[in-house]
Amino acid sequence: MQDVMSLDRKTIVVTGAAQGIGQAIANFAISLGARVVGVDLNGDKLHAFAATTNGQLLPYVGSVADPEFTETTVSDIKARVGVIDGLVNNAGITRPAMIEKMTLQQWSEVISVHLTGAFLWTQAIGRIMLAQGKAGRENPGSIVNISSDAGRAGSIGQINYAAAKSGLLGMTMSTAKEWSKFGVRTNSVCFGVVETPMTETIRGDKFRDGILARIPMGRWAAPEEAVKPVCFLLSDAASYITGQHIAVDGGYHISV
Repeated sequence: MQDVMSLDRKTIVVTGAAQGIGQAIANFAISLGARVVGVDLNGDKLHAFAATTNGQLLPYVGSVADPEFTETTVSDIKARVGVIDGLVNNAGITRPAMIEKMTLQQWSEVISVHLTGAFLWTQAIGRIMLAQGKAGRENPGSIVNISSDAGRAGSIGQINYAAAKSGLLGMTMSTAKEWSKFGVRTNSVCFGVVETPMTETIRGDKFRDGILARIPMGRWAAPEEAVKPVCFLLSDAASYITGQHIAVDGGYHISV
């Protein structure tokens, strides 16, 4: 029986791959047969992770928000691997502050990494996927944007993060409307609270009980379970799904 969730012989690019959700996505994709291209600003962590993957992760160190790095890296990836099957726009940072106290730098840094970075990588890799689709390749590419419940419900103390994640939803829908006719699919995954270093504060004593009370499943997500829907969307099992926002949050955000 064919394993439709298989990523065998597919090349998947994952930004923010050195730790947390990005690393978990890369690991699970590799377990499904993919070769992963990992991109991250933290070279030490990225190379340390790559050393554990038996050569199945190609590391590239740089900022996803740097247009020159993006174009140079994507050109090199294309030259090395040929076909690019998937992109996960996962890279992210937080710079929390209340609205009235947030500096323009705090705002700009988060928007730059989450939103501008996702646009640059979508554009650069999307051009390759479009060419693959126009050349007649079946399932020429799948893009998954990592969003958040904060992008649909707002977030106290993180207007920059919430705005960026909301922007990714618009980017997802716009990309799907433009590129689906060429076979390139684009979807987003909206995470709730996943057990990663980025969520340590809200999982702490001050906020834990209040947030858990709003999650019907009553617990945080482990990175290993949270990333499975991402790889589903990258696989041929999701070949007729595009422009969608899938909530992976234990029921925190439930809507019609």
